[in-house]
Amino acid sequence: MAYLIEILLPTTGPEPLQESIGGIRDELAERFGGATFHLNAPAEGFWDDGDQVQHDGILVVEVMADIFDRAWWTGYKYRLQKQLKQDEVVIRSSFIERA
Repeated sequence: MAYLIEILLPTTGPEPLQESIGGIRDELAERFGGATFHLNAPAEGFWDDGDQVQHDGILVVEVMADIFDRAWWTGYKYRLQKQLKQDEVVIRSSFIERA
């Protein structure tokens, strides 16, 4: 049993993701032993900001971990939001069973 943690990173915004992706990759690989970046399968996110529907490109990053350290992930989320100058970075986790 393990957790699959997904991080939804914006591909657009004030800070180009390419400038940050290496550091994000290195930190996740060091802490969790690896990470998967879906570079060739970008997604699009849409949301209503009250005035109109906004959208941006999203890079999905996956990490597998034996435990989900909520405090660490919460702090990491806020660091990413500040670093990438985003109102919100979504981090979600699912309990999985490895085959």
